[in-house]
Amino acid sequence: MGKFVIKEVKTGIKFNLKAGNGEIIATSEIYTTEDSCRKGIASVKKNAPIAEIEDQTVEGFEKKKHPKFELYQDKAGEYRFRLKATNGQIIAVGEGYKAKPSCINGIDSVKRNASSEVVKEE
Repeated sequence: MGKFVIKEVKTGIKFNLKAGNGEIIATSEIYTTEDSCRKGIASVKKNAPIAEIEDQTVEGFEKKKHPKFELYQDKAGEYRFRLKATNGQIIAVGEGYKAKPSCINGIDSVKRNASSEVVKEE
């Protein structure tokens, strides 16, 4: 099972969602307080398992309702995802993947690991 890791950085506090193998599968924005960071984790836990995938790499893609994972290609041609909450705010993002199926596997991993009860501070 994965875990959420809260980490202080120079500009504030953020969290990473790590899979059981220790790989980071999603990262948050930078928060100003630990309390707001924990609320972000709660939002991921609530929204990720029920979020549908909106594949923006397909021409004429079907718009999905929030919460949703937006699957897109960045300027470098890598596949990425962002998880948006019911209010449309981005609550977590994934790394860049060379292949679309790998990005979809990343989304599936976030969905599976979002229910993790472990919140650890480094």
